[in-house]
Amino acid sequence: MSMSKPPLLSVDNLTVDFHSAAGAFRATEGVSFSVDAGETLVILGESGSGKSVSASAIMGLIDTPPGEIVSGAISYRGEDLRTASEARRRAINGCKIAMIFQDPLSHLNPVYTIGWQLAEVFTAHRKASGEEARKRSIEILRRVGLPDPETRIDWYPHQFSGGQRQRIMIGMAIALGPELLIADEPTTALDVSVQAQILELLKDLQREEGLGIIMITHDLEVAANMADRIVVMKSGRIVEEGDARKVFDHPEHAYTRQLMSALPAHQEGDGPERGATEEPVLTVSHLCKSYTLSPGLFGGDPRVLKAVDDVSFTLKRGETLGIVGESGSGKSTIARVLLRLNDATSGEALFHGDDILKMDRRELLAFRRRVQMVFQDPYSSMNPRMNVFSIIAEPWKIHKDILPRAKWEARVAELLALVGLNADHARRFPHQFSGGQRQRIAIARALACDPEILVCDEAVSALDVSIQMQIIDLLGDLRDRLGLSYIFITHDLPIVRNFADRILVMKSGKVVEQSRTEELFRAPKDQYTRTLIEAAPKPKWEAASAA
Repeated sequence: MSMSKPPLLSVDNLTVDFHSAAGAFRATEGVSFSVDAGETLVILGESGSGKSVSASAIMGLIDTPPGEIVSGAISYRGEDLRTASEARRRAINGCKIAMIFQDPLSHLNPVYTIGWQLAEVFTAHRKASGEEARKRSIEILRRVGLPDPETRIDWYPHQFSGGQRQRIMIGMAIALGPELLIADEPTTALDVSVQAQILELLKDLQREEGLGIIMITHDLEVAANMADRIVVMKSGRIVEEGDARKVFDHPEHAYTRQLMSALPAHQEGDGPERGATEEPVLTVSHLCKSYTLSPGLFGGDPRVLKAVDDVSFTLKRGETLGIVGESGSGKSTIARVLLRLNDATSGEALFHGDDILKMDRRELLAFRRRVQMVFQDPYSSMNPRMNVFSIIAEPWKIHKDILPRAKWEARVAELLALVGLNADHARRFPHQFSGGQRQRIAIARALACDPEILVCDEAVSALDVSIQMQIIDLLGDLRDRLGLSYIFITHDLPIVRNFADRILVMKSGKVVEQSRTEELFRAPKDQYTRTLIEAAPKPKWEAASAA
């Protein structure tokens, strides 16, 4: 009787604790899964579900202490990795099992060229050195689609875009020909078109090399695009697993059904069925913002970068305008210029008839009370030494005529309730909240001034998909109840499909298209808009049937 071949990797009953002064926290409990060669297993779940802890345990990257693998087995082709010697683990990591991390910039050394760092992969494992290592590094960069690798091999990490840095990280991971690739949120911070390129690159490498892939993500669309099988995690446990299409089309666990209900494909429509008033609150005409770039160390003529180039639009009372485009398109620059965080080069921006760009200090203070901003990362926009009460009440110290001090406590409680939090949260500090809760606090702080316009700059892009929908639903409810107008800036078109009344699409500082949401999705006029819409990941089974 023949023995069945063991899977490429198997994890059995993995339980991990982290110890602190407050006691032990169980990060994973009884986690079991396996992956075969040529297969893609997606581990799906929200932040804190135990996805990355499971991956770190596989790679032997859990710091002990404070972490502790309480129980469980991790096997590579039947070999127990937990009992393997350090020398054996070093031989497996990189050569047989490799990992791609979420943020390539924090995992690339800024003081060394990417060529040096790639060559180190070969020299550390004694596979090549000197000119041979450099030659192999150039070939790896060419393989992952980096333009002009012979020149760019001598560049530093900061000289590359986010997508290019991720390609470099993938190159490092595949340099020694591993059999298993663990990709931990490899596309979370990328624009949708760059994300599509990275996912296609991973598929190409899998077809060429027969790689097994474990992809960790909270993005449902990415999961559907990549997965053969899916494991769904919540609070450190596996709540559902199975064939990808079955999990997506017929989820069994209540948590999985909750996740799937937040998938943009399940919410497609023709934009919000509401009517904004015809009264314009903001009229922007021929707005321009240019930067003069210095020639650098080696001389030459300075260059002019047009970050915003002749942009015009109108925002009506109660309307949501989505501004969409990839990184570097000028979206955030528009927001910063409108709030006078940067000065415009030319143009006009009328708020109730008054030109924002010509306001003096006193006028600007009054204007900023009526127009507030919600940033992408609420944690970095809050003082960690201030509790929530002080954070929300801070605008009242600046704009002293809004609310007498005796009413501050009651109003903070009202604002917290408005954004779905409790009054007792007011005495806590930012680090004691989840990302979604911190974003709610940021919205409460913005509302403290009773603004007319909220500018949301990538306000949900760093959040889990179900939290994204909660925040968007909250913003929509506040818009309808308070008559707010929104400028909603994002690189993700599906996010704004059911939220924005109109969408303005930007590329390289210019507006390439603007129209009502339903018109833009039904019949996009510009090729770039069509590219953005088509770049959204499609389920793997749909792509297979189309082929």
